[in-house]
Amino acid sequence: MDLKAFIRNIPDFPTKGIIFRDVTPLLRNPAAFQRAIDEMTRTMHGLNFDLIVSPEARGFIFGATLAYRLGKGFVPVRKPGKLPYETVSVEYALEYGSAQLHMHSDAIQNGQSVIIVDDVLATGGTASAIADLVKSVGGKVVGMCFLIELTYLNPREKLRNYDVRSVLTY
Repeated sequence: MDLKAFIRNIPDFPTKGIIFRDVTPLLRNPAAFQRAIDEMTRTMHGLNFDLIVSPEARGFIFGATLAYRLGKGFVPVRKPGKLPYETVSVEYALEYGSAQLHMHSDAIQNGQSVIIVDDVLATGGTASAIADLVKSVGGKVVGMCFLIELTYLNPREKLRNYDVRSVLTY
């Protein structure tokens, strides 16, 4: 199955010059979604970890599903004001602006190993910021897994210290 056939390209979203890789057609197709999760699971083979950490919103879909399939814990990373307990936060640059991410301060115990999971790896800014959050509470990032990697944005430059794995590349 060609998973790229289920990825919709939306030009000039959210700003002019950006091609947004929309995974919602893949999500609504049960066979394509299953295949994507199967491929991401295979991509993570050999990594020893305790938790999956993912940002909202599409990252939750893939991260929580993989955590369930692999019998691991799941840690949500959210935008400001969305988590009800004490948080740690990080501000970072996006390819089209800046953002802030929050995680519960007790979500990761000192020494726990995590994999960061998201739908798309663009510039690496979000993944790098999440890695900083994980490290700030004593966690260890042992890998990162993405459904899609936009290689033309050179995200691995920013993530050169991490084991980065992707299913699809553009």
